[in-house]
Amino acid sequence: MKVGILAVTAYSGLELVRILRRHPQAEIASVTGRSTAGKKLSEVFPHLASLDLTITEDLTGSIDVVFSALPAAASAEKIAPLLRDGVKAVDIGADFRLKDLEEYRRWYKVDHPCPEYVEEAAYGLPELNRHEIAAARLVANPGCYPTAAILALAPAVKAGIIEPDIIVDAKSGVSGAGQNISREYLYSEVNESLRAYAVEGHRHLPEITQELGRLDTTADLAVTFLPHLAPMTRGILASCYARLREDAVGSGAAAEAAVREIYSSFYKGEPFVTVAQSPPSTKHTLGNNNCVVYPAVDTRTNRLIAISCIDNLVKGAAGQAVQNMNLMFGLPEGEGLGELALYP
Repeated sequence: MKVGILAVTAYSGLELVRILRRHPQAEIASVTGRSTAGKKLSEVFPHLASLDLTITEDLTGSIDVVFSALPAAASAEKIAPLLRDGVKAVDIGADFRLKDLEEYRRWYKVDHPCPEYVEEAAYGLPELNRHEIAAARLVANPGCYPTAAILALAPAVKAGIIEPDIIVDAKSGVSGAGQNISREYLYSEVNESLRAYAVEGHRHLPEITQELGRLDTTADLAVTFLPHLAPMTRGILASCYARLREDAVGSGAAAEAAVREIYSSFYKGEPFVTVAQSPPSTKHTLGNNNCVVYPAVDTRTNRLIAISCIDNLVKGAAGQAVQNMNLMFGLPEGEGLGELALYP
């Protein structure tokens, strides 16, 4: 199939090139960029010298599927005419994730440019929405933080074993900010430092709440989400906390065994989620499409501790986008995504 990439020069766009380059069923046919239009991709990024692609302002030629790494609003505007022409689309941006248009406007500070496509977009988390994705022509690729948080908490929420008051404490590498040149992302500011940000609220919060809420429509979830910037290039580690319901899993050793069984059963057979025996580190998912989840119970407080790790540019962006593309075209879900983590 022929693939187009909007905003190839974004980190997630470049990661798409890296992954699709080895995909046996995909041909990268057209890539776009604004400031680099007219240049060879290899001229801008020498590590991609094996690809004979020219960056253009708009997509050229015939394509079967488009990936968009454009920012909010711009992504929907570019995708809409392609959908009308019969091209399938995976939006790595945020335009089709939130179903509530007022919530979208509140968090992204703009009216949605193409509201007519919002309802039909499948939320692209295969572990929860595999059949919906397979039938879709438009997929909203999840945000990186929501991917980590939802996969950490989904089994517990679905099983109804936790109270609705949830805390998500997450750390991300600097690439999660994209190619931001603000002072706060300079090496000398980030190196050997760790800081919280968006304390007043992060735009990924409504996405987390929306998708967890779909798993248990009877629960009035109250999610506190606090992101942190970590001195590393890639990776997200999310530590999630919620009090367990004793009437659902008991307490002590019984609760530990019950939680473990719930998580193991929920993710049984999932190609890209591993339920680990010990707390994971971001190195365990560096460069691949895996999510490692570790569920534990604090028996003193009877609180669930669910930890997850992903690479924010792979399972949190480009890798999951390719996973979604595979489902949309009836290909093996793991096609082109068998890379092991880079370790150490």
